[in-house]
Amino acid sequence: MELPILPTISTFFIVLSAILVAIGWYLILQKKKLAHQKTMVAAAISAVLFFIIYISRTIFIGNTAFGGPSDLKLYYTVFLIFHIILATTGAVLGVITIIAGFKNNLSRHRKMGPVTSVIWFFTAITGVAVYLLLYVFYKGGETTSVFKAILGF
Repeated sequence: MELPILPTISTFFIVLSAILVAIGWYLILQKKKLAHQKTMVAAAISAVLFFIIYISRTIFIGNTAFGGPSDLKLYYTVFLIFHIILATTGAVLGVITIIAGFKNNLSRHRKMGPVTSVIWFFTAITGVAVYLLLYVFYKGGETTSVFKAILGF
């Protein structure tokens, strides 16, 4: 089985970011503030690398349509939309949470951090599921514009 390089690398970075968030969460529970900060910055950098690869591929190559059975297409599409909503929400909350931490607004940071982290974990899990459905379990469909790949037109 030959896996596409850019989706594989971008999926690696999103998983790495979630692992680093989990490590950062553990570190702050251990009162290791500096290690927490460094780990969370690394998690953010990993997430940004994912985003750069994903957007670059989308712009220059396109998105891969679901190539699995047609009776699963609707379920895949609903799942993909759920993932996109999670990812967008997680990214926005992540930026707000990181800014609150850097501005030393620890009250806001402590309130948002756990919620943001859980959303990010689900984003990573659903992202891996999308990757598996597109490239591992089924052969990907045609690579085309984002609108055609997601919505079918």
